[in-house]
Amino acid sequence: MTKSELAAKMQENQAWLPGKRVKLDFGGEGTIMLDGAAEQVSEDGGDADTTIKISWEDWQSMAAGQLDGMTAFMTGKLKVEGDMSNAMQLQGVLSKLRG
Repeated sequence: MTKSELAAKMQENQAWLPGKRVKLDFGGEGTIMLDGAAEQVSEDGGDADTTIKISWEDWQSMAAGQLDGMTAFMTGKLKVEGDMSNAMQLQGVLSKLRG
């Protein structure tokens, strides 16, 4: 799955946190903004309540259920800037993608 395909699937499945802006930062692969305030997903950057930094490869592993989010965080593969409670809800976002 490409980043554009991921963004489209997230939009289709309404994979955002209501009223919150969460940015997924994949480093050199770019970003995806889950804008719960505007109820849209885009490949734009910008200000967010929470920024989750993770490599594209590790994100793919998490999305496939091969890498647990807490394990990724504890091992430094996933870094959170901003409101940690939004990051804790990421599992719910991922479950929408598997559905």
